[in-house]
Amino acid sequence: EGKGKKRNPLHDYKKTGELMLIKVNKTLEVKTKLLNTTEQCAKRCSRSKGLSFTCKAFAYDRVTKRCHWLSFNSLTNGVRKKQDHAFDLYEKKDYVRNCIIGKGADYKGTISVTKSGIQCQAWNSMIPHEH
Repeated sequence: EGKGKKRNPLHDYKKTGELMLIKVNKTLEVKTKLLNTTEQCAKRCSRSKGLSFTCKAFAYDRVTKRCHWLSFNSLTNGVRKKQDHAFDLYEKKDYVRNCIIGKGADYKGTISVTKSGIQCQAWNSMIPHEH
């Protein structure tokens, strides 16, 4: 980044316009608040500041300027997608990307098989290989 330039917090999110996520599983958490910009929503989601859960996504209501922080994303079981012209959905790329970047230390996606289809070794297992 250039000197003196602030990094845009939205770079960590994948945007899908006119989409909202509806929780079917009632244990999933949501928190809402009036905020003026999607950048403010993203910054708060990235830090999970003031939230009782890890924020994986947020939906921004452009009409009411309300941010909806979500403990889930579009890949979570018990969630359905709903077309809604008032909302834009922003999902943390770490949770929805299907590729590993670098050593994969920050990977939180759902891929658990190799390119050739072999099941990945669990992180808590030292068999067949030590970490």
